[in-house]
Parts: sequence; structure tokens; C-alpha cells
Amino acid sequence: MSASPAGTLYLVATPIGNLEDITLRALRVLKEVDLIAAEDTRRTLKLLNHFEINKPLFSYYKEVEHTKSQDVIGHLRQGKSVALVTDAGTPAVSDPGTALIREAVKNGLRVEVIPGASAVLVALLGSGLDAEAFTFNGFLDTRPGTRKKQLEMLKYRPETQIFFVSPHQVRQVIKDFLDCWGERPAALGRELTKLHEEYIRGNLAEVYQRVSEDEPRGEYTLAIAGSSQPEPAAVVETVEVQLARLQSEGLSLNQAVARVARERRLPRAEVYNQAHSR
Repeated sequence: MSASPAGTLYLVATPIGNLEDITLRALRVLKEVDLIAAEDTRRTLKLLNHFEINKPLFSYYKEVEHTKSQDVIGHLRQGKSVALVTDAGTPAVSDPGTALIREAVKNGLRVEVIPGASAVLVALLGSGLDAEAFTFNGFLDTRPGTRKKQLEMLKYRPETQIFFVSPHQVRQVIKDFLDCWGERPAALGRELTKLHEEYIRGNLAEVYQRVSEDEPRGEYTLAIAGSSQPEPAAVVETVEVQLARLQSEGLSLNQAVARVARERRLPRAEVYNQAHSR
């Protein structure tokens, strides 16, 4: 007896707010699959009940993604079709899904994407900024130091930049942008596609002023214009210049040599020789 053909993994985009944004194809797939893997089964159940869909659900959220991926692969190998959905939007876009998609592809299983609503594109188009080229960056790091490094890396990118921002961090994140990037056109979208959808448009200082006055609520998507300035050419220090700078900052010769050797991965004796050849 031949083995049953493997099932298909469907990546189904769900509405980000307005339930009318679900596609006819998504509804058909959700009705036809054997199982639905959901980031939050309670939220997905509300969606399914609204459209009178009754299918077995199981949890598939970020903390269990790697272990649950093997369970899904097992179902697919048994010939079952599985739909992956997240709370809102498209799986794997700042949501669980990447690990499962990789496993399915690695195992030669069929993966089919069912496109739909996207907060990224809604925010981009609603911002009024250049939509010819853009970069989606997801959520910035919650640690201030790491977040600052991320902003420095993106500072001179010329294309429009899109970010997800959580409500409890929205004020600080926009202030960080203003401090690091200076004034730029921006648009902050809130409750996109929902009844109380709102855009705050203007320069970053104006957007920051508005969010400082309002009570943060709902999910935010931030679009910021790309840089109009080219990235400054990096200044490369010679060993001699770096040693002189470190000593001017208060380090002893030995301390300066040790740091230069460590940072440049050079033998300490070689750095000493260059120090004494000045």
C-alpha cells in the first residue's frame, strides 16, 4: 500500500482589524484544511465563529515555535493540510512562522501563501511618504543601548523606513528617533483598518508632541522618510593616531597599547613597536 501524499502548509493572512478584509480564498482554505495552528486560539476562534467555520485548533506561538514545528511537520507527512494563522496579518512578519516555513521547505513539503491585509503596506500608503522603495524593520530592541545602535545603522538609508511600535514604548521610541535622526517627515498609524483608525502626520517633533499629549493605546506602525543626506565617509585611524587619541583621553601607554592590540587583533609587541616609532 503506497503512502498517502503529504499535506500542504497554508500561510493564511488574517485581518489586522476590519474583519471584512479577509479574502474569499482565505475563507475557503480555512474551511477546507484539516487543522489550524494559531498564535492565540481564543482570538482565532472569534474569527472562525464570525464566519461559521468549525475546525480543530492548536496553539502555535513564538515560545513553542521550534518544538511545535515538528508536530506540524508530522501532520503534513501524514497527509493532513494545516493552516497557520497569527493574531492579525501575515504569519512570520514579526509573528511566529519562520521556523515552521523553513522546516517545511527543508523537508520538501508544499507551502502555499494566502495573501491578505498587511499593516506594513497600509501604514506606508497612508503615510503619504515615498512608496517606491521602503524597508520594514519590525520592532526595535527594547533595550535603549541596543536600540540606539540599530537607529545609527539605519540613519542614512535613503528609502522610507517602517517600524512596529508597542503602545507602552511609543513615546520613548519616537523621542529616540528624533534625538538620533533629527527632523524628518513621518506618520504614525494607530488602530489601522479599525473603526478609530488614525494617522499622526508631520515632522518627528510634531508626531512626538501629539503622542506625548495622547494616552497610548492600540498597536502603532511608524513610517519615517529616508535620509536626504549621504552617509559620511568613515574615518579610518592608523595605529599611531589611535594610540595618541587614547592617551589624550587619559589612558597610559600600556593601557592604550593593550586596547589597540585587542581591538585590532594584533600582537602587542607589534603595537609597542609602532608606538615607539612615532
